[in-house]
Amino acid sequence: MAWDGSLWTVGKNWTLSGALVASALPAAMYALQNSLLQLGYRHLDSLTFSMLNQSKLLFTAIFMFLLLGIRQSSHQIGALAVLLGASLLLCLGESSTARKSDGAHVEALLYGVLPTLVASILSGLASSLCQWASQVKRRSSYLMTIEMSTIGTLCLVVSLSWSPDGHTIRKYGFFYGWTIHTLIPVFANAIGGILVGLVTTAAGGVRKGFVIVNALLVTAFLQLMFEGKPPSFYTWSAMPLVVSSVILYQRYPYREKTKSQ
Repeated sequence: MAWDGSLWTVGKNWTLSGALVASALPAAMYALQNSLLQLGYRHLDSLTFSMLNQSKLLFTAIFMFLLLGIRQSSHQIGALAVLLGASLLLCLGESSTARKSDGAHVEALLYGVLPTLVASILSGLASSLCQWASQVKRRSSYLMTIEMSTIGTLCLVVSLSWSPDGHTIRKYGFFYGWTIHTLIPVFANAIGGILVGLVTTAAGGVRKGFVIVNALLVTAFLQLMFEGKPPSFYTWSAMPLVVSSVILYQRYPYREKTKSQ
């Protein structure tokens, strides 16, 4: 902001009410979403989680249309329908396993699948609200980043007062249980976010779709290598649906029809 000369103007015009309207709700949603994703991580295998997490594409498209009137092409609507089918297939796989097995699989359904789907809904809504604030309210993206980071941090700090993690931190300290291996997912998430942004900016959304597909294949390989757990029948069945839906959605964006003279 200092580099492009907007720091003084934005600072002078900043108001608390404007920050709350533009950033508070999506920041709180992202904070809750991250907590739900952590819960999903614990109760699902990595490949099932990664594929189920792609359902946020569906909810983003729905909220983009409801809040901003952004339409999808017929190919994209078909891709979203395929993605919905893949999500239902994964849910069916967890529920059928839960009926045949012990309480661990019931936990996977209630504390793995359900939180991940709710997190996807929140992700789609929060993303749409951010785009609304940026396009309709003309809110600076730099300023929104600062506001959302601050508000999101406050939400997480407040949640520590009643959550089990907060109790553990107060009793043993913030870095209790940390090892050198804890830093691997921390830095992988940070670097991955930067790289995704660079890919989207330099190569476009279509190539980003192929990156997502490759990430699913890498996840399947790493899960087999480190956990010794091959994907289930339902996971194998859902994978081509997720892959094809992502490619189709990114490849055929909606284009306004030009009126003939």
